[in-house]
Formats: sequence, C-alpha cells, structure tokens
Amino acid sequence: MAKIEELDDAIAAAAFRRLVAHLRHRDDAQNVDLMGLAGFCRNCLGDWVAEASGGALDREAGREAVYGMPYARWKAEHQTEATPEQLARMAESVAKNR
Repeated sequence: MAKIEELDDAIAAAAFRRLVAHLRHRDDAQNVDLMGLAGFCRNCLGDWVAEASGGALDREAGREAVYGMPYARWKAEHQTEATPEQLARMAESVAKNR
C-alpha cells in the first residue's frame, strides 16, 4: 500500500486540484457542513496552501486559489446563514482536530 508521503508530487497535486475543482462545482456544500463532517473546509485548504507556499502567498491569496475568486465574493454569492444545529456539529467536529 502506498503511503501518502511517498506519492509523487505530480500525483498529489493532481488529486488536490481535482478536490478543489469538485468543491468549486459543489458550492451548495457549505463550509459549516464540511467542518461539521470532516473538521476542515475550503478556508482550511486555502490556509494550508498559503502555509505551504513558504510566505509566497498570504491567507487571502491561498483562499482565492481554492475558491477561484476572492473569499468575500464567494461568501456573498454562495454562503448561507448557519443554523444553530450546523454550528453545534461544527464545534463538536473541530474539537476532534486537537
């Protein structure tokens, strides 16, 4: 079984780009729901991109790379108000990240 650390960078990059393309297509999947299920969301991915850039990108640029547009625009166009239930699931899920 291949370890993720042993994957060729081109393969890992292709898989990451496919994930980002999928999330761009599925703008109905709210970040709060992603956080509630998996403990990460588009913002996290963008922040990880910025961190991985070694300072070449700030958080906003990392997020824009993931969203395909400035985060503020995506939020205005696609994000709905989170329900108390969604926020509770998110808090429970994020607590598992520590």
